[in-house]
Amino acid sequence: MNKLRQSPIPMWVNIMQAVLILIMVSQVIEHFFNHDAIRAMGWPTEGDPSLNLIYEMGSRLLVMVVASVYVMITQNPVQYLVVLIMNVVRESMEGWIDPLFPVADAPASPMTDFLLHVVIVAIEVAALVVVARIVRQQNEATVAQAA
Repeated sequence: MNKLRQSPIPMWVNIMQAVLILIMVSQVIEHFFNHDAIRAMGWPTEGDPSLNLIYEMGSRLLVMVVASVYVMITQNPVQYLVVLIMNVVRESMEGWIDPLFPVADAPASPMTDFLLHVVIVAIEVAALVVVARIVRQQNEATVAQAA
């Protein structure tokens, strides 16, 4: 916890990342253990090809969770940039895909889903800009110190 207080990363960025991690963890659990929820979304879960896609999606999300947790522990701004870029790209793609191809039990209309993703991506881009500035300041300080 002490490292978090001394981190150059603002607390709101860490809170946003923690919320995203929780969302991804819930999705990982669904992909690996709750195929009833997957079926309720309208995805077929019978047969090897369907299970292959479900488990691969869960695995990719799990990798993002591990990377995100690692970055939150280390509080390294450069590494944080990588995770934030992954988040922005992922949410941006979901922002288009979810409304175009809504799942069967979608909790919101396609337009509401799109607008929610716009808000989420805007917050993530703001975090990306803040962390990019921190990295740039650290790089400038390093160059000035070397000179």
